[in-house]
Amino acid sequence: MSKRTNDEIIAFRKKHFLPNAGLYHKKPLHPVKAQGAFIWDDEGKKYLDAIGGIVCISAGHNHPKIKQGMKELLERDMIQHTSTLYLNHQIMDAAEAILDEAPKGIDRVAFTNSGSEANELAFMAARQATGETMIVNLRHSYHGGTSGTLAACGHSSWRFRSQPVASVTSAMEPYCYRCPFGQKPDSCALECAKNVETTIQTSTHGKIAGFIAEPVMGVGGFIDPPKEYFDAVAKIVHNYGGKYISDEVQTGAGRCGGNFLLTKELGIDADIVTMAKGFGNGAAIGAAIMKSEVADTMAGKAYFNTFGGDPYQTMQAAMTVQVIREEKMVENAKAMGKLLKDGMKEMMKTHSLIGDVRGRGLLLGMELVKDHKTKTHAVEECLRFMDICKDKGLLLGKGGLMGNVVRIAPPLMINREDVAFMLKVMDESFRDLEKEMGARH
Repeated sequence: MSKRTNDEIIAFRKKHFLPNAGLYHKKPLHPVKAQGAFIWDDEGKKYLDAIGGIVCISAGHNHPKIKQGMKELLERDMIQHTSTLYLNHQIMDAAEAILDEAPKGIDRVAFTNSGSEANELAFMAARQATGETMIVNLRHSYHGGTSGTLAACGHSSWRFRSQPVASVTSAMEPYCYRCPFGQKPDSCALECAKNVETTIQTSTHGKIAGFIAEPVMGVGGFIDPPKEYFDAVAKIVHNYGGKYISDEVQTGAGRCGGNFLLTKELGIDADIVTMAKGFGNGAAIGAAIMKSEVADTMAGKAYFNTFGGDPYQTMQAAMTVQVIREEKMVENAKAMGKLLKDGMKEMMKTHSLIGDVRGRGLLLGMELVKDHKTKTHAVEECLRFMDICKDKGLLLGKGGLMGNVVRIAPPLMINREDVAFMLKVMDESFRDLEKEMGARH
């Protein structure tokens, strides 16, 4: 097949892809090679991938051990598709690996293709276990792109006019920088947690099937609630008969620098935990793990996932967990994350566009604002900042309801040199952006 030019690819996408298949950057990137924390484009330029393949690359691009595992399966002509209807040891290896990292009391697992499917399964399990239908979610949350998960989405830009919203309701977001209650972290009374109870009392018949929350809200802009929030909410959820679902699609796989799962680190009393993305280091695999008391209620009902449990995906997941453990990547995420976060906070002193720096481990966000008092969202400035960083060899992501939060989630194996490079490029890019803004005014 002949090589396609970037212009040809862009033209084809515009004509034949769905119109919401967007691209980062004014001059879109065409990656063709990756290793560790770096990728190379079709012109041979090298970039530090500080968004980790959209928060998917945990152990590093093309990690040699995972790569070797794939080669061995291919050389053995390992069957590519078996599902759970036949036996294979790879699915058992992956299940053992993740259950070893699970919070106490969670001992059942099901594999899916994605985080969206894992959350759909979590909703179904919670509803089956409780006999109720209502799911409580949070404003600014995101749990996937399927029908049920989009019904529980807290962003208008992701929802469609025909989006079904039956049996879901939304509680207020635990967003300290833009507290919906006008409070400050050092003086609040956890009004956001209490609002979960108020929501149940006013928007349901008094009983719920479940509550779902990300320990750090990903697409919402890496919003990082205080630990006390989760303790309070879990008690409320259980008091009203619901199951607590902890969505670790973005926070899991050691990214937040404490445990493999942030649910365990924070001591969240969850009944179900979902994951994907970094769990397979980019492989198309997700999982829902849950307590037996929840799983057992599904007996007698058919549930099947065509690709949930194939050897190649589950091997990559098991190997990813092993590599993260052996190479102490969770500890590294904590140490490098602190260096990076401290450096970003230092930048706040000289760059007024930065309104807030937040996150855990190597899941960090910078919220950009036009003014610190009004906190007006700096949307265009965020896009331009990303472009300038890209031209200097640093790839970043964005998020937040208005798209004004710079999202930083590099592979967990980055080192001090990489952190220094990231901080240097971001500092220079802010300076360049400020000069452009000054010239316009």
